[in-house]
Amino acid sequence: MMAHPASVRRLVGDWRYCGRMEQQAPAGDWRVWLLMGGRGSGKTRAGAEWVHAIAAATPDLRIALVGETLGDAREVMIDGVSGICRIARSQRPDFEASRRRLVWPNGSVAQIFSSEDPESLRGPQFHFAWCDELGKWKHMQESWDMLQFGLRLGDEPKVLVTTTPRPVPLLRALVADGRTAVRHVRTADNAANLSAGFLGQMRDRYGGTRLGRQELDGELITDREDALWQRDRIDALRVRNCGPLSRIVVAVDPPAAASAHSCCGIVVAGLDASGRAVVLADCSVGGASPAGWASAVVRAYRRFDADRVIAEINQGGDMVAAMLRSIDETLPIATVRATRGKYLRAEPVAALYEQGRVVHAGSFAELEDQMCDFGPDGLSSGRSPDRLDALVWALTALIIDRRGEPRVRGV
Repeated sequence: MMAHPASVRRLVGDWRYCGRMEQQAPAGDWRVWLLMGGRGSGKTRAGAEWVHAIAAATPDLRIALVGETLGDAREVMIDGVSGICRIARSQRPDFEASRRRLVWPNGSVAQIFSSEDPESLRGPQFHFAWCDELGKWKHMQESWDMLQFGLRLGDEPKVLVTTTPRPVPLLRALVADGRTAVRHVRTADNAANLSAGFLGQMRDRYGGTRLGRQELDGELITDREDALWQRDRIDALRVRNCGPLSRIVVAVDPPAAASAHSCCGIVVAGLDASGRAVVLADCSVGGASPAGWASAVVRAYRRFDADRVIAEINQGGDMVAAMLRSIDETLPIATVRATRGKYLRAEPVAALYEQGRVVHAGSFAELEDQMCDFGPDGLSSGRSPDRLDALVWALTALIIDRRGEPRVRGV
């Protein structure tokens, strides 16, 4: 018997039938559903479908939607191609932008929060939560802890975490917790919804590498044993308040050429009253034109009221300084040229970390990923350690070469 067209449409639109098994909520008793996936693997769609299903099925629920930033929460979790408002086929919620919340017809409400503001999670209470890209959260542990205190409504509060895996302590702890249901989704599993050219290019370039296993296969890869930095050591050197700084520099490692895969490393660091270096920000930009990355450098310089820009000129020579001054002709620039290999330049800086002479004012996920994957043969992916290069130049200028000019200010 031929199925009725209306019935077919309902089945096609029903996530329980059209979603892949690994995108469905796990069976059994769990507190946290940790869905680690590669780029474009469908983890965001799984999160949006889960939230919409529970909110539409039960009136008056209170749900937290926590993203890396408020912009990410709205643009990815709510309004994105796979966001809640795009996938809702019935009982579609209204987004009240001024109150930063979704409201379903049955009274269920989902409020958006940013990992940059852990204190905003102090006070509200929830039945459920969806945390997106937890591995990139700036104040990861504090934001997670504040959320746990708020999950106090209903009989079984639950959290879904969708993230590209990074070997940070919180994710490792969640994987080891018996109350966590761990699932993996691979980029290749979602091939029907992705460009064949993209999949082929990613497979050819990153297949079998550590970076590919993490970013495409959703595997949690531990730090390299031969890396110059280890993540637990970096975590022990993290601070929230660095106090007044005597000098601040912005270091830039320009890309060899502008392309979709290029990245300009831009790292901001300063010295505190004790002479300890404080890494303030990773402002690196990917895929930017020379004018684009030069503008990003100037923005970082102005934002942090820096004393000097430290620019590597191996790749661009005089063009680097000229491009920066085309954006701001008053920019104080010190140029540096690499005469030794990247590993040899990085070793003295790694020693500063071992001596406790460098701290991080926050979490810088992509920078720290490069640090903990940088060994004698470079990054395991074979790519240039652009962010790490900028970090090395900044700390070399501040502590080893003393290129910054002193000027006390509060930060």
